[in-house]
Amino acid sequence: MTQTRFAPERDVRSRNFGSERPFRERSRWGAALAGRGTGGRPGGRPWAWAAVAVVPVAFLAIFFAWPVGALVAKGFFGESGFSLTGVSEMLTAPRTWRIVGQTLAQAVAGMAGSVLLGLPGAYLLYRCTFPGRRLLRAVVAVPFVLPTVVVGVAFKSLLVASGPLGFLGLDASFPAIVAALVFFNYSVVVRTVGGLWSRLDPRTAEAAKSLGASRARVWWTVTLPALAPAIAAAASLSFLFCATAFGTVLILGGQSWGTIETEIWYQTTQLLDLPAAAALSILQLAVVAACLLVADATRARQERALRLTGGTREQRLRTADLPAVLVTAVVVIGLLVAPMANLVWRSLQTDSGLGLGNYRNLAGEASGTISVSVWQATLNSLATAAAATLIALSLGAMVSYLLSRRPVSRAGRGLLRAADGAFMLPLGVSAVTVGFGFLITLNRPPFDLRSSWLLIPIAQAVVALPLVVRNLLPTLRAIDPRMQQAAATLGAGPGRILATIDAPLAWRAFGLSIGFAFATSLGEFGATSFLARPDRPTLPVVIFQLIGRPGADNAGTAMAASVVLAVLTAVVMAAAEWIGPKEVRPW
Repeated sequence: MTQTRFAPERDVRSRNFGSERPFRERSRWGAALAGRGTGGRPGGRPWAWAAVAVVPVAFLAIFFAWPVGALVAKGFFGESGFSLTGVSEMLTAPRTWRIVGQTLAQAVAGMAGSVLLGLPGAYLLYRCTFPGRRLLRAVVAVPFVLPTVVVGVAFKSLLVASGPLGFLGLDASFPAIVAALVFFNYSVVVRTVGGLWSRLDPRTAEAAKSLGASRARVWWTVTLPALAPAIAAAASLSFLFCATAFGTVLILGGQSWGTIETEIWYQTTQLLDLPAAAALSILQLAVVAACLLVADATRARQERALRLTGGTREQRLRTADLPAVLVTAVVVIGLLVAPMANLVWRSLQTDSGLGLGNYRNLAGEASGTISVSVWQATLNSLATAAAATLIALSLGAMVSYLLSRRPVSRAGRGLLRAADGAFMLPLGVSAVTVGFGFLITLNRPPFDLRSSWLLIPIAQAVVALPLVVRNLLPTLRAIDPRMQQAAATLGAGPGRILATIDAPLAWRAFGLSIGFAFATSLGEFGATSFLARPDRPTLPVVIFQLIGRPGADNAGTAMAASVVLAVLTAVVMAAAEWIGPKEVRPW
């Protein structure tokens, strides 16, 4: 029995390789592939990894670091050379610190609301099973990728004096902005916390219950500590997204409740005060860097927790789940669905009553307001979003696979953390800054892209790339390296390991990455507003143009176009939810 279970090494060699020398060589090669001393993940020679890393690093350097750096540099260099006058004046102005305070207040309030309301939704959508759950997940995911301008208009139409909630007097108020921020970030908390919650081992909680612990005590002493890494990660990301919100704050708050993001836009586009914009960009980068450091630390804890957990039995709804059901229903219906339902209702209102007149106007040029029809702008958006998604997915897959390695050395781990933070920077830098930076840098050889159709997809890919990495990277890092090491020891090369182990396990995350990248590109407005040509505008740009023009026809057409964009986004996210196999649970 003992010999059968623990076969001598000589027998293994004779069955597999035939001699001792090939076995030793194959063992050394398998150890190298397994990453011993070079990264803890099968990956081949270092030069191959370096060659793969060149492409995304070059993309980030050319299309993000260079434009943003050039714009910031313009604030420090005037006609007389280097000067800190403009920057120092902005940093010492009372208005600047009032805006910083408002930014932090809105971000903290939005983060707190998203976490408190998102926890019941994470439990309901990822721990419980009920009919329509996948559809509800798609509904929850849609707000995060909706255009900020459209959402701002939808909330404002609810809160103006003539709107359904006008009696509350919340138009252009702090609570209105916070509600819109929670609208966007609710899905961030639900997905981040729900992903870990769905993998918690239920036996620990069941043991606590069997020892007499109440449901509340099990939550505080067992479940909450286990979810802490995911909650911290979701909170840091929510804070980052709230602190860098643009279109929603611009419409709902205006100059009264401006943030660093809207002030950069105002100083750049309205006053052409580049030193002021540069100073604000530095402040924004400082906030982003702090958020990314916190997110990196909490994400590492979350990934370790994911590796330590298995799967959980999905449970049917019980009477004890009624509070979670009620909270989630109020949030979904009152906060997520109501603004969009009001948008649809407004799109059906015409001078002659309810009808489809506004939708018929989509085929025209909206009384000369725009140079192309809304339908043509929709086709432009779909084409640019498809190109941007292809770019973001190609680069995101490279980045995620590289960052999923596990270096043995401290220097290697530090390098990967720095690279991870660098590729997350586009999440927190103003898209307006990126778009304006494109105009002042990509206008001369060898990167003269002013007349190129690819300029907008590249800008949108810069925005979508961090979302792709955030979807793929946790899944790749959670793959048990022992499976890859076993395959490498048996002779599988890096390509074979990628195709047979990594790709199947990451397929669902890859599908979600497609959805997020496409939907984000479809609704991107900040950078695109600078770069879209008059004869090839995208749908968000056309909606913004229509909203800014007087007249009931333009407003109605803008509402109808917004509904079209929302439906396209919902379809994309619903399709992404259905891509890939269902999770296989070991219970």
